[in-house]
Amino acid sequence: MDWITAFAGVFRPDVFFYLVVGVVSGAVIGTLPGLTATMAVAVLTPISFWLEPACGFAMLIGVYNSAIWSGGISAILINTPGTPASMASTFDGYKLARKGYSGLALNINTIWSVTGGLLSTICLATFSFPLARFALKFGPAEFAVVALFGLTMMVSVSGSSPIKGLLVGFLGLLFSTVGLETIHAFKRYTFGQVGLLDGLNFVAVMIGLFGIGEILHQIYTSEREENVIQAEVKTKGQMPSPKLLASLVPQNLFAAAISIIIGAIPGAGGDIASIVSWGQAKRMSKFPEEYGEGSVEGLSVTCTANNAVIGGAMTTMLSLGIPGDAVTAILIGSLMMYGMTPGPMLFIENRPFVLTLIAQMVIANLVILVFGLTTSKIYPRLLAVKKTTLWVVVLFSCFVGAYAINNSTTDLIAMAVFGIVGFFFKMLDVPNGPFILGLLLGGLLEANLRRTLAMTMGSYSIFFTSVISVTLLIIAIVSLFLPSIISGIKKKFRTK
Repeated sequence: MDWITAFAGVFRPDVFFYLVVGVVSGAVIGTLPGLTATMAVAVLTPISFWLEPACGFAMLIGVYNSAIWSGGISAILINTPGTPASMASTFDGYKLARKGYSGLALNINTIWSVTGGLLSTICLATFSFPLARFALKFGPAEFAVVALFGLTMMVSVSGSSPIKGLLVGFLGLLFSTVGLETIHAFKRYTFGQVGLLDGLNFVAVMIGLFGIGEILHQIYTSEREENVIQAEVKTKGQMPSPKLLASLVPQNLFAAAISIIIGAIPGAGGDIASIVSWGQAKRMSKFPEEYGEGSVEGLSVTCTANNAVIGGAMTTMLSLGIPGDAVTAILIGSLMMYGMTPGPMLFIENRPFVLTLIAQMVIANLVILVFGLTTSKIYPRLLAVKKTTLWVVVLFSCFVGAYAINNSTTDLIAMAVFGIVGFFFKMLDVPNGPFILGLLLGGLLEANLRRTLAMTMGSYSIFFTSVISVTLLIIAIVSLFLPSIISGIKKKFRTK
């Protein structure tokens, strides 16, 4: 009955409307190169706060899933991935388009992206509740180690600049101390500003870094003359046959399994999942020589991998409260703004909401399927939209959204300041993901560490006597070496 109620809730007119709005918005933003899924979620997050949680998160879930799927559209049509997760879709998608099979490639992208999303959502529904029940055994010491584990992801989300990532992450930790101290409520770094007593507003900072910073960078680096993209899409008679789809099932089930696991690992995203899936499918294929030359099979596994990552990432985020990438970090911030903290208690205190969220992911993917198969002809026109028009719309949305969160000029100033910071981060090739992790997890680490030390009279021995704490510490240490392993895997499959 709980699941029936959850799915019925998604089809409420207002909830379903905002879910469709999210899907359409994600399709537009994800298709346009440079406007990533992270930016899509960041820009729409403040708008969601005007709505009740079910409606607000329906829009964000729609945006998240849709932007990852639509990133493959520009990868296929113009050989430029709309989102990093769609990088591997360029290997075969663009070659198929050049051969005159643009419609087939776009439909393959839609069908298998949705399949990957649905399979990963099933795993989310299956494993998130047992994982949350296990996490109920956690005390302050365990949560402190979980926060530490999350902070080790600074290295994982730093790309090719782990040193820069660590420095920026520690800067985020520093900014997390702004506001009232967690135990005795001492004022720290507020400079007499009432608006800073609760700390820096996470959403305002996020909009600045990912929205304003990105737009300023695009304005600074754009060419004076607009290059209009033209792409011909032939869709008539290019719907994949049931026989073709059936022949792709084994490879795509394997790709989905790999990607769900990779998605559950904080710091490993859709780009590595799609590359690994593509490489493994090539090894297993009866026609490996076609990979990289316009293989329908090769394209399908990368599309499945892109969206299959989402369910794995959401499982870790909801059950343990660990953001593995920028998008899930933003979603954690959104939940907190609604008064809900991701982690095991979320599944007890807000169980109906969790069920509704999972149901929204299922319905969002079905909406994407219908929307994607019926609108493939419009994407070349969408890719020809002038950048200046997009910049004005996004900047306006950022300023309105940041102010509307609390009707606070402090939030607006914070967004503007961190927008400039985000611009310089882009110019200096400094990753901003670690900053968000530091800002988000700094308070959680400090609060639980201090509670633990208060309980043990200043002794750190509890961290080494608890089996859970020791296990998490080992995982945290191993995760520090994960970026090197991932980098090696990427190089290996790129040379195949």
